[in-house]
Parts: sequence; C-alpha cells; structure tokens
Amino acid sequence: MIKIAPTPPISFSGEVPGDKSISHRALILSALASGESVIEGLLHSADTDATWACLLALGAGLEEDSPGRVRVTGVASHLTSPKGTLEAANSGTTARLLLGVLAQAGLYASLDGDESLRLRPMRRVMEPLGQMGARITALARDGRLPLKIQPAALHGADLQTDVASAQVKSALLLAALGAEGPTAVDLPRPSRDHTERMLRHFGVTVTSAVDGAGHELVALTGPQTLLADGAIVVPGDPSTAAFLWAAAAVTGGRAEVHGVCLNERRIGFLRLLADMGVTVEISADQIGLEPVGRVVVSGRPTRHGEVSRADVVDLIDELPLLACVMAIAPGVSRVEGAEELRVKESDRIAAMGQGLRALGVACAESPGGWRIEGGRRIGSAELDPCGDHRVAMALSVLAMAGAKESTLLGDRLWEVSYPTFVEQMQLAGGRLQEA
Repeated sequence: MIKIAPTPPISFSGEVPGDKSISHRALILSALASGESVIEGLLHSADTDATWACLLALGAGLEEDSPGRVRVTGVASHLTSPKGTLEAANSGTTARLLLGVLAQAGLYASLDGDESLRLRPMRRVMEPLGQMGARITALARDGRLPLKIQPAALHGADLQTDVASAQVKSALLLAALGAEGPTAVDLPRPSRDHTERMLRHFGVTVTSAVDGAGHELVALTGPQTLLADGAIVVPGDPSTAAFLWAAAAVTGGRAEVHGVCLNERRIGFLRLLADMGVTVEISADQIGLEPVGRVVVSGRPTRHGEVSRADVVDLIDELPLLACVMAIAPGVSRVEGAEELRVKESDRIAAMGQGLRALGVACAESPGGWRIEGGRRIGSAELDPCGDHRVAMALSVLAMAGAKESTLLGDRLWEVSYPTFVEQMQLAGGRLQEA
C-alpha cells in the first residue's frame, strides 16, 4: 500500500532500469547459444527472475558478476529435462517464449504460472506451434496454463496470426530454430523486433519485411545454431521511463531520461504525448543492437488525444498511462482498438476505468478502450489496481495531480516490472510513501 499526496511539478534527470522485453530475450538466447555471453544492464524484476529460474532448471549456467552484469553459459540448444514444473509466475513473456523453446527441445516439461497468468490466453501460441508439429497439451480449459510439452520433431510452416503480438512471433521464431525447413510468420501489422535483432547478434539468418497491405512478414529457415558473440548491453526501458514522462505531463514538470531504448516500435507513447501538446525532445546517442538515446518530456498537455487501432501495437503497455494524461488534457480523448488490454494481468480497460472514475474523471468504457473527458479537477480515492502492476503505477501517477491524498491498495505490485518505482518517483519530487 502506498499513500500519494498532491505533488508539485516533478524534476528528474537520470537513467531507468534495463528494458524488460530485451532482458527476457537476452537471457533466453544466451542460454540457447554455444559459448559464454555477458549481459550488461539486465533488469532484475519478478518477471525476469521467473525466466532466470526456468533457464536454470533447463540446464543453463547463469552467474551475476555484479549488479546487472550476468555471465550466461549456453547449452548449445541441448536443454535438460527439468525435475519439476517450470514456473513462469506472473510473466506472460516467460511462458510464451519458453513454449517456443520447449516445443523444439526434444524433452518432457510442464509449464505453469500464478493465478493471474493462468487466466491469460496461450492458444494463440499453442495452435501455430501445433501446425509445426509441436505436442502441447493444456491441462485446463480453453488452452490455458498449466501446459504439458512432449518431444516432437518440428517442421517449418507458413503461419498467420490474428494479433500483432511480439510474444507470439518470438515464440514461433524460437521454435523455428529447431525445425526442419522454412517458417514464415504473417502478422496483421508490425510489432516489436527485439527478437529478430538479437537473433542476428547470435548469427542467425532471419528476414523481415512489411508488405503492401501493412502486414509484417518474418521468416527463418531451420535448423540454425546460435553462437555467443560478445556482450549484450540492455538499454533503459521506455515503458518504465514512461511513468516518469507521464508524471511530468500530469504535474507540469520535467523528466529527462538517458540511455533509453528508442526502437521505433517502442516510442508510440512519446508520439502521442507530442500530439497532445506535451513538449518532447529526443536525441539519439548511439546505435548498437538497439537505437539508444536521451528523451526530455516537459509541460502539461494542451489538447485532447486520439488513439486508433493502428496506434495500439506501439504503445500497448503505456495505454493505462496515456489514459491518465488524457484525464489532465482539455477536451474529450478516445482510445479504440485496444481489446488486447482485456487479457493482460487484469482487464486493464475495466481496471483503469474504475480507477479514473474513483478519482473524479468522466470516463466511459468501450470494448476496446475509453472515452475520457479531461481537464477537470482530479480528486482523491482509495484505489484498487486489481493486482496489476501497470495499473497500480499509472493510477499512482495520476493521483499525484489530485486535490488530496489518495491510497493505492496492493503489496508492492510494481516489483513485477519496475522495482525502483517508488524510489525514483520520490527522487523526482513525487510525494509517494509506502504505508
């Protein structure tokens, strides 16, 4: 539980923890590679720790030399059968990416997660893997966790997905590494390409393109071997930095973040802030595996915002935060086409609608988003984040703009993705206090 008091304009300059998506992939691909890899800037959170524990159980060697610096001894794709159930905890990335790994590993395994993860859809990964020959059985209804994986010889296939999900795409590419022949994945629109970038770092040939209809087409011919090749540097997480940027926008302050990932598929939130009149300055410092740079966000929004289905894939994690900025912005803002929020750690559309209304914001829900009447006085409330880390942090940010103190329920939910959330907000001047 935390108490959030009305906060004057924040001021922040510094770095944020390593990118969660890239940390997961760095661990998994290093574990599958031949040789030793070094990962710099690895995020330690509940989600990435779940991936770490699963890889240890599969025979990989992981050792932390110093905070955030990890040596990984790969198994050259020769994983060992785990002695017990692989526990993905609350991490959908862990569960879905490991399904791709396990499908082609030639071993028996069971995969499970916590109560929340057991409610999230896995069929979107299981069915295309089944088309490649994978043997995966759901032990619950509707293709949900827990799952049982049995040895199978995979073959390449032409696959189509209904959702532009980087997790689904990544699982299929990881399975294709051990499959015979070409695998092609057709997604309805481009998604995050962290996996493709990192596969190339390990010497894998993978192609990607966008066709005339806007579909993303990714292809990999297996089997291919991963070779360790120097250090992997994990940049700062833009989905984490977004909480500081949003805090600047709702309080009229300033947040400068250095060393943050500027991948084109990860900065949709910044584009929307700029569209709403918030001042956004971006400068690229370096390009390694990922473009990296400095971002400064300052000032309140001056106009409403509009999010369409085409925008959603590039800011899916930041939509709860964007709803908070919309609550401050003058006029009527809308988010549509974000039905995927219904099947996250919570139903984020319902959870955020409930939280916004508790703070006095006029908010109406639709199947894929919200209609938000912004610019009104933000109140105070006892806020229930429905067990969801991103909802918890987003509502905390908006509560900083409240007229009186609010209370956020829940036990350190932010540790799932942003363990230093409260400390960094306090450093920026945010009046948050654990109770």
